[in-house]
Amino acid sequence: MPANLTQQYRKAEQEYRQAATPDEELSCLQAMLRELPKHKGTDKLQAELKQKISKAKKETDSARSSKKSHGLRILRQGAGRIVLIGGPNAGKSSLLSALTRATPEVAAYPFTTREPNIGMMPWEDVTVQLIDAPPITLDHLESYTQGLIRGADLVLLVVDLGNDDGIEQCQEVLDRLQATRTRLSTESFLDEADMGLSHTRTFVVANKSDAPDFTDRLELFHELCSLDFVEYPVSTVTGDGLEELREGTYRALDVVRVYTKSPKEKRPDYEKPYTIRRGQTLLEVAEQIHRELATQMRFARVWGSHIHDGTHVKADYVPHDQDVVELHM
Repeated sequence: MPANLTQQYRKAEQEYRQAATPDEELSCLQAMLRELPKHKGTDKLQAELKQKISKAKKETDSARSSKKSHGLRILRQGAGRIVLIGGPNAGKSSLLSALTRATPEVAAYPFTTREPNIGMMPWEDVTVQLIDAPPITLDHLESYTQGLIRGADLVLLVVDLGNDDGIEQCQEVLDRLQATRTRLSTESFLDEADMGLSHTRTFVVANKSDAPDFTDRLELFHELCSLDFVEYPVSTVTGDGLEELREGTYRALDVVRVYTKSPKEKRPDYEKPYTIRRGQTLLEVAEQIHRELATQMRFARVWGSHIHDGTHVKADYVPHDQDVVELHM
C-alpha cells in the first residue's frame, strides 16, 4: 500500500534533514509523526519515527543536563547551503576562495582545512552559503561532516585531476561515505524504506582543468568511478568553468526570489529579496519576515509576470521568481 505522504509531511522531512541540534531534530520528527497518514502502508515508517523520537529525546536530555553543545551548529544563510567535500588537497579551499570572498588557509599539504570554512557566493542579487568541510579519507571523517552533508541543499564533490592520486582519493571519499548512513546521490531524499538513510544531491567538480594531463585523467576518472552526477570542469587558477559552476549550482537550488513592498511605500525593496523553494507559498515568505505576520496575515497584493499587477491573493499563493508582494495583517 502506498504511503501517500502529504505536503506537510514532506516539509517537516526537509526541515529534519537540515536540523542542526537534537532539539531541532526532535521537533521535526514529532511534526513528521503528526503529519504522517495513519494506515497499514505507513506502519513501518510510524515505528521508525517513534524509535527516532525516543532516541532524539535521550540526546536532548543528555545535551541539556551536560550543558554542552551537541555537534556543530552553523547558522543557515542566503538562498541555500552548498557543502564542498573531497580528499586531501583536492582544491576545496581554493574553490571556496574563488567563488566567495572567504579567505581560508590554502597550502600544498594535506589537511590544511581542520574545521569548516564558510563563505557567501554572490549570484545576481542573492547569495548562497558555501561550506568547505575538512577532507575525507578512508581513515578520517569528522563526526559533524555527515550532518553537514545531510543538511545541505547540494554537495560539491571536488576531485583533484591535477595529479595521479586525485582519482584514488575521490574513490576513498565515496567508499568512506558508503560505509555510513549518509550517501551522495543525484537527488536529495530520505529513504522511505529506511529513514535513517539520507541521500543528498551532488555535483562533481573536476578541478585543475589547467593541468597538462587533465583530459586524460578526466577520461580515466569516468572509467574508474562511473558517477551519474552533473559535472563541472574548473580551474581556480585560470577561472575557467567557475561562472558555469556558479550558475549551475544556483539553478540547482530551485529557489524563487520575492521582493517585499510596504503598503505605505511606492517602491519595493529590491536590495534584499527573500528566497523560498519553488512551490512554497506566501506563508513561508511571511514566516521569514516575522512569525506574527505569518499568523495574522489577511491577504497580500502581488505584482509579477504571471499575475495582474496588484492582484489580491491569500497566504496559499505560490510566488514566481521576482514577484513583488505587499503583505497585509
